[in-house]
Amino acid sequence: MPKSRFFHTAVVVTLILATSPLASAAEIIVNLAPPAPVVESAPPAPVAPGYWVWRPGFWRWNGRQYVWVPGRYVHPPYYGAVWVPGHWDARPRGWVWVPGRWRRA
Repeated sequence: MPKSRFFHTAVVVTLILATSPLASAAEIIVNLAPPAPVVESAPPAPVAPGYWVWRPGFWRWNGRQYVWVPGRYVHPPYYGAVWVPGHWDARPRGWVWVPGRWRRA
């Protein structure tokens, strides 16, 4: 296979893998336990129109350390949706982030 065709094929395969659901499902294992959650009080909901749900803050791993992401109000994807917060799960090899999700009430 000529070099240019091989390179083109490698780029296409990389793009397909990078945008596949499997790429987003990869777990990042952190050897350091997350700090205790920051206690936040939800401020009053925005006065802007719409239905608002408080999404609490969480510790995010940036590759070197944990960084606190403050809570905020968000629009749910449908009326009555409930936010199930993400959490750090202890595994045999370290800590893994389980993302938050929406569920029906």
